[in-house]
Formats: sequence, structure tokens, C-alpha cells
Amino acid sequence: MPRALNSLVLIWLLLILLLAGTIAASFLFTGLSGLAISLGIAVAKSGLIYWRYMHLDEESPLLRVAALAAAAWLMILLVFLCVDQLTRNF
Repeated sequence: MPRALNSLVLIWLLLILLLAGTIAASFLFTGLSGLAISLGIAVAKSGLIYWRYMHLDEESPLLRVAALAAAAWLMILLVFLCVDQLTRNF
């Protein structure tokens, strides 16, 4: 098999294992610890997709920094959204 195909298959297998970890964590952990574990697994899965399937491993360092900045900005906006929702009076 070509090297690129091996890499894609390896990432796919890692994503399947992380999916199994997500399912297992949903049954084993509850409350805040379950949320933290699930979010950690989700960040790992999105990082793998971001890195390999969006071909960031083949790009220049400047483009990698720009992609990281875009992800950081998205996280900042999501945190502000959560804080806004948590502080509203219903």
C-alpha cells in the first residue's frame, strides 16, 4: 500500500477507536467527569481530522498558524456563547 493510504487508514482506525472510547465513556462516566472526558475525546478527533484530512501536515508553517488561530477564535466565540447562555435569566 502507498504511504498516503497507510496514513489515511491509520487515522481512520484511530477515529474508530476514539468513537469506541466516546461510547464507553458515556456508559462509564457521569456528571462533570463524563463531560470532560467526552470533550477531550472530541478535541482529539477534531484535531486528527484537522491535521490529516484537511492536509495541514503538508502545508507551510504560516498556514498551520492561521488554521490554529481560526480554531482558537472559534473556541473563544463558543466560550462567550456558553457564558451568555449561562448568565441569562429565564
